[in-house]
Amino acid sequence: MIKIISAICPLLFSTLVLYAQKTEKKKRVRDYGIEIGVIPPGKWNAITDVPGVQVGHLTREEGDSIHTGVTAILPHSGNIFQQKVPAGIFIGNGFGKLAGISQIQELGNIETPIILTNTLNVGRAIETVVEYSLSQPGNEKVQSINAIIGETNDGELNDIRGMHISKENVLSALNSATSGPVQEGNVGAGTGTVCFGFKGGIGTASRLLPASLGGYTIGVLVQTNYGGILQINGAPVGQELQQFSFRNKLLNNVDGSCMVVIATDAPLNERNLERLAKRAFIGLGKTGGIVSNGSGEYFIAFSTHDSVRIPFDAPTAVLYQPSLHNDYMSPLFMAVIEAVEEAVINSLFAAKTVKGYRATIPSLPLDKVLPILQKYNAIHSSN
Repeated sequence: MIKIISAICPLLFSTLVLYAQKTEKKKRVRDYGIEIGVIPPGKWNAITDVPGVQVGHLTREEGDSIHTGVTAILPHSGNIFQQKVPAGIFIGNGFGKLAGISQIQELGNIETPIILTNTLNVGRAIETVVEYSLSQPGNEKVQSINAIIGETNDGELNDIRGMHISKENVLSALNSATSGPVQEGNVGAGTGTVCFGFKGGIGTASRLLPASLGGYTIGVLVQTNYGGILQINGAPVGQELQQFSFRNKLLNNVDGSCMVVIATDAPLNERNLERLAKRAFIGLGKTGGIVSNGSGEYFIAFSTHDSVRIPFDAPTAVLYQPSLHNDYMSPLFMAVIEAVEEAVINSLFAAKTVKGYRATIPSLPLDKVLPILQKYNAIHSSN
């Protein structure tokens, strides 16, 4: 009987792999029985699990030349300039064009939506976000806006010099932002990105702490466009596939960047949000990223808790806000590491092969990857 079961199991697993490849619904990591970490995800397993957070995408795909887009992240649905949110930033490697960074570091808050796009359209996104914010009711007398714009370089798949993102595209992403499930893979700012030599994109994940640890939610959204030696749930996938950075001339380009946006409903001040952003860097490392010389790894963390919002027109000279005690930060650190790791892998699992401007970038070959994960006991879901 044992011999029969042993013979059947590999055949059954192969059948499940083929089924998974053909089934459109099974695109996320957990749909394949891969559970990263020990903390459970939120309802959507997305950054939008954090109350108030909304995400919108605008995707441009035209022929082989245009594969780019915009992703907008709104900390809350109100007037963000009038009700700013505390924020912190950590820079893993500074080869990038994150607009608005100095004011966040100086004042510790965000006053606009966060926009992700490609490298050469940062300027256009800044202009659009400024106009968008100035036009909001209540901002009629505002004379300064600090727009937060992040980017990665999608020039391998996209004619980036064509600067194909318009103001209307940025506005479309902003106006389409909603809560609920978040599209992943070849969408928005992830339309033309490459990760570990495979098609990257937008990925998201969340973690929900138990009530005994505060009951807080951590949500993460990533725009993956970097290289290294891919690991999935501890399994050396890149090594097994013999596809990793610097193995041969075709795999020498590991530059490109990764934007990581972190949201939480825990009442954190800017100092502890920066500490949270620093721990997120570990999650990126767990995927095998090497943070190359020409890659920009930026981590932006903000809190949506009502009590820590910062009013533009302060009613009193002294601002009284609750702040989570340092001793209670460690569960949040653990949660953000797990969420970043899963968000990156979700971006790879959801992405599809793209024939682009300079090359054709394949999607992650799940028919090869899933057996590797099984080999290293990285698939251990109870489902």
